[in-house]
Amino acid sequence: MPRPRKCRRICAMPENQGFEPLGGRGNCCGSRIVMSIDEYEAIRLIDWEKLTQEQCAVQMGIARTTVTGIYESARTKLADALVHGKSLKIQGGDYTLCSENRNECSRRCCKKEKEKENENSSNL
Repeated sequence: MPRPRKCRRICAMPENQGFEPLGGRGNCCGSRIVMSIDEYEAIRLIDWEKLTQEQCAVQMGIARTTVTGIYESARTKLADALVHGKSLKIQGGDYTLCSENRNECSRRCCKKEKEKENENSSNL
């Protein structure tokens, strides 16, 4: 029996739920790519936040080898959508949202939010 999948921690839901190519041809003939939210988070952390795969793994609460697989899958889907003009939908996956208790969260995005909250309260 296979081991159950471990939920991946993500900081927040994506602001956009998908993208379409110009010209609207991305919805016909089954040309839609579905990227999971945990795949999106791996792309965000590694490519946007410039974290290493090891740092990404710690932040998501999973093994580095798991991050490698998720990241590779996400890049393949992203490339397929860009190269072939397919729609990209971001949904689903095995994930849990970041805890609201930011003091206990070791992730960088939560530390940024905590700093903003402290700045706002000190300005009052």
